[in-house]
Amino acid sequence: MNYTLIGMPASGKSTIGVILAKKLGFEFIDSDIVIQRKTGKKLSTLIDELGVDGFIDLEDDINSKIDATDCVISTGGSAVYGENAMSHFKKLGEIIYLRTNFEALSERITDMDKRGVVHKAQQTLKDVYKERSILYKKYATMIVDLNNKTIDESIDLIYNEIMRGNNNG
Repeated sequence: MNYTLIGMPASGKSTIGVILAKKLGFEFIDSDIVIQRKTGKKLSTLIDELGVDGFIDLEDDINSKIDATDCVISTGGSAVYGENAMSHFKKLGEIIYLRTNFEALSERITDMDKRGVVHKAQQTLKDVYKERSILYKKYATMIVDLNNKTIDESIDLIYNEIMRGNNNG
C-alpha cells in the first residue's frame, strides 16, 4: 500500500510526507526530486525551457512511471493536471488531499514565481487555487482538512485516518 499526498504548494506535502513515512515505517518519495533526478535539471529550469504545458506533460510522464511499494509519495502541486499520473497513483494506493484554505496559503505563498508554483501567465494564486481544488477533490480517495493545525496535529490526523481505513478494509 502506498499513500500519495496531493495539495497546493505550501500545504505541507513534503514536510508531512517525510514524517508520516517514518511513522508508518515506509519509504518517502518526493516526485519533484524524481523529476529533477531523471532530467538532471531544476524544476524552474524545466518550466523555463518547456513552458507550463510542456512541463506538465513531462511531470505526467515521469510521475506515471514511479514504482513504489509501501511508500508515502509527495507530489508537486501541479501533478493533478496529469491524468496518467493520477490514474497510476490511484492504482498504487490511497490519494490523500491535504486541504488548506486559501487564506493560509496566501500567507505562505507571497510570490508564486519564487515559490515555483506552476501557473499560466495572468493566473493569480486564487485562480490556481480554484482550478486545482476541483482536481484535488476529483482524484482524492481521502480528504484531510489541515486548517489551523500544527504539523504534528496534521500528521496525527492523517495517520489516524489511515489506521481507521486499514481497520475497515
